[in-house]
Amino acid sequence: MDESPIIEVVKVIWPFVATALHILGACAVTLHAILRKKDVKSAVAWIGLAWLSPIIGSIAYLILGINRIQRTGVSLGLTKVWDHDPDQDLTEDEKIAIHHARLDHPSLIGLVKLGTRLIGKPLLMGNTIEPLINGDAAYPEMLKAIDNAEVSVALNSYIFDSDRVGEQFLTALINAQQRGLEVRVMIDGVGSRYSKPSMVGRLNEAGINVAAFLPSRAPLSMVFANLRNHRKILVIDGKVGFTGGTNIREGHSLNLKPVFPVACLHFRIDGPAVSELQEAFAIDWAFTTKEELNGPTWFPTLERSGPVIARGVPDGPDEDLDKINEMILGALSVARHRVRIITPYFLPSDSILDALAVTAMRGVQVDILLPSKNNIAIMNWAVIPQLPRLIEKGCNIHTSPAPFDHTKLLVVDHLWSLIGSTNWDARSMRLNFEYNLECYDAELAEKLDTIIDEKLARATLITLDEINARTLPARLRDGAARLFSPYL
Repeated sequence: MDESPIIEVVKVIWPFVATALHILGACAVTLHAILRKKDVKSAVAWIGLAWLSPIIGSIAYLILGINRIQRTGVSLGLTKVWDHDPDQDLTEDEKIAIHHARLDHPSLIGLVKLGTRLIGKPLLMGNTIEPLINGDAAYPEMLKAIDNAEVSVALNSYIFDSDRVGEQFLTALINAQQRGLEVRVMIDGVGSRYSKPSMVGRLNEAGINVAAFLPSRAPLSMVFANLRNHRKILVIDGKVGFTGGTNIREGHSLNLKPVFPVACLHFRIDGPAVSELQEAFAIDWAFTTKEELNGPTWFPTLERSGPVIARGVPDGPDEDLDKINEMILGALSVARHRVRIITPYFLPSDSILDALAVTAMRGVQVDILLPSKNNIAIMNWAVIPQLPRLIEKGCNIHTSPAPFDHTKLLVVDHLWSLIGSTNWDARSMRLNFEYNLECYDAELAEKLDTIIDEKLARATLITLDEINARTLPARLRDGAARLFSPYL
C-alpha cells in the first residue's frame, strides 16, 4: 500500500526540523548559560552537553540546569520581620572566655569577621549543643521533645518516610495537634516521594498543617530535582532545636536492623541560636504557604544555657548562594593545626580542592573521611579521580566501612566546627537549600573529635599505589563519571 502524502512529506522534512530544533535549543542554552551561570565550568559543561547531545542536552538543561526559584520569603524582606537576635550584653565570664580565645586562637578572629560579613548577623552567645549519634540517639530525643511541647512544633525534613520511624513521628505530631498546639510540618516535594503512601498526604488527612516544598508530580518531577529543601530542622516551643544530617526514616535507626543501615549525626540545640533555626523554618514556610509565623508562639525570649558561641549559616540557590562554600574556604585558610572532614558525598569545587591541598602543604593535618562504598554508584566512581591531587599534597583520605556514613562534619583546630545538612558536592553547595551552624567551643569540638577518632579507628587509609593500581576499565569508568560532576 502506498504511503499517504503526509507521511512522505514528514519523512522528507523531519531531519531538517530536528536539526533546527537542535540548533535553536543549543543556542538558547548557550545564551542562557552565558548570562545566568556564575560558575564557568558549569556553564561550559551545559553548553557542551546541549551542542553534543542534540535536543536531549537542551531538554536536560531545561529540566535540571535552570534555577526557577526566587524565594518570596527572602525577596520580600521577611528576614527583617524575623529579626530576633537576642540581647548580646556579655557577662564577665563571657568577656574573659572571649579574651582567652583571642589569645589562644588569633587566626580565628578573621573567621569571625568573615561569618559576620557573610551572614549579616552576629555570633550568638550562650548555647548548648549536644551531638546525637544515629537515629538511635536522635529520634528518642526528638520524639520526647514533641511529646513535651507546650505551644508549638515546627518540623522541616528532606525525607519523612512512612515506615516504623515515620509512624512514631506521625503519632507524636497528631498527639501534639490534639493537645491544641500550633503544628507546622514541611517536607521536600521530592523527598516526600521516597516512600508510599506519602507522609504529606497522611499528615494532611490527620489534620496537621503540612506543606510540600516545591511539590512535583512524575514525569515532570525532574523540573525541580536540583532545587530541593535538604534542611533538617525541628523547633519545639521556639526554645529547643534539632538540626544535622538525619532524615526521618528507619534506615538511621541501627537498632531496628534496617535493610540499608545508615550512620549519621544530629544535634540538639538549646539557647539563643534556636531562634535562627526557627527563622530559617519560618522563611521557608512563608515561601511555601504564604503564612507568616510571628510572635511568642514561634519566637519567645530565649535564655542563655551553655558555653557554645554559634551562628546559623543558611545556604541555597538564591540570596544565600555560596555562603557555605565561602565559609569553608575561610575556615581552611585560617586553620593552623588540624582539619577534619566527614561527608558522604565529596565532589567539591576546584577552589575547595585547591584550598585543601594548600592547607595540607602549610603543615596542617587534613583528614577526610568518606564511605568506602557510596549509596550512589556514579558518585563512588566520580570521587576517585580527584583524590590523587589531595594525597600528593599531604591530605589523608580515609574510607569508612559499613554502615554507609551519612555524617556531615567539619572541625578545625580543636575549637571551630560546622554542623548541619550540607554535603561536599555541587548539589548541596549550589543547588539545594541547606542549613548549618558554625560553632566556637572547645568542649563541643572535643566531643566531635572523639566521634571522629572512633570512626577513623575503623577506617582504612587510601594510598596512591592503591588508586594507581586500578585497571584501565576502572580508570576510564571513574574518569567518565567525574565528567558528570557538574550534574551530580
